[in-house]
Amino acid sequence: MKLKLTLNIIAFVILFGGWLSGKIFSKLKLPNILGMLLCGILLGVYFKNAIPQTIWDIEPILKSLALIIIILRAGLSIKKDNLAQIGNTAITMSILPCLIEGAALIFIFRFFFQFEWISAGMAAFIISAVSPAVVVPAMIEIKEKNPSENKVPTLMLASASVDNVAAITIFSLFLNIHQSKSIDITKILLTIPLSILSGIGFGVILGFALVVYFEKKYKQVRASEKTLIILMLALLLLQIGDWLHSAALLSIITVGFIILEKTEYIAQELSQKLQKLWIPAEIILFVYIGMKVDLKIIISAGVKGLIAIIIGLFFRALAVFLSTAFSNFTIKERIFCMIAYLPKATVQAALAGIPLALGIKEGNIILAVAVLSILFTTPIGVFGIKYFGNKFLKLNF
Repeated sequence: MKLKLTLNIIAFVILFGGWLSGKIFSKLKLPNILGMLLCGILLGVYFKNAIPQTIWDIEPILKSLALIIIILRAGLSIKKDNLAQIGNTAITMSILPCLIEGAALIFIFRFFFQFEWISAGMAAFIISAVSPAVVVPAMIEIKEKNPSENKVPTLMLASASVDNVAAITIFSLFLNIHQSKSIDITKILLTIPLSILSGIGFGVILGFALVVYFEKKYKQVRASEKTLIILMLALLLLQIGDWLHSAALLSIITVGFIILEKTEYIAQELSQKLQKLWIPAEIILFVYIGMKVDLKIIISAGVKGLIAIIIGLFFRALAVFLSTAFSNFTIKERIFCMIAYLPKATVQAALAGIPLALGIKEGNIILAVAVLSILFTTPIGVFGIKYFGNKFLKLNF
């Protein structure tokens, strides 16, 4: 007789198991998200066939909401004055590490794994994205615990979100080339800047509209309702991004940035509410990521997959070091940036299955390497941020 878990039972197991494992890891002085990942992996290994299909059906919307909360919190934590002081560095950090790691991985997948060029491009820019789910909450925690204005967390908050936009956009280009079987260079060159500019534009329009509405209805609309409104509209931005190929994540972070600049007191209210929502969202996100891990697939990636990831990380770290070369950061701060920019999770979990679902012959290997990258880099990033934040930056964390 096959075990079949009800929706209520599996929801309880995800939330309680993720919360409990996170608490246990915290007590052991280990990062709580590693406990949540482990909980998800165990659920996937022992109960995957018992989990109702509905749980998998609602996975995309739950992950989207978690990602929205992360990106909004980032936007609501970035002040214009701080951003202006690191402007050029933030721009290079947003784009250069993703591009350099992605370019290196294209050649690795092409010549090391014998991929076709287009498949190599898709694989490279799935792997090359940094994880805002790891970086953003850690940087916000650093900012909250350290009133003194260290600019490193602001740089990481601004850059990590846009890094994802770059990776997803370039992956989408390779995907479109694969599906259309043709290459339009003009279209490719126009797509990325148009995606970024339209994303910022939508964010500015919505941000100012929300500022006007929230100020006008400040007493009538409670903080909880403001939070609900902004979450609903952020979901709409994600859909508009799909329809119009605009950078939706950039739209969302821009909304938060505008609200903080124009109405800081409202931004603080929203930040407090989103911080509370992040507690269950974090559990759901990382347990789900763990549940998607297939240990057989990881084994199939093998040593070759691990070598590919390590080479990619080397080029990413090198790009971060170059991106901060003309900043006022110390060598220790630059090394911290290199380490904090390593973890992968969110984009890889969201995109890794797409090539396989489309019947691309290299899809299994892409999925395997992407999953391996999550398990390999997340602990390194989490431990690295905590250890080097204390040691190099002299921050409480």
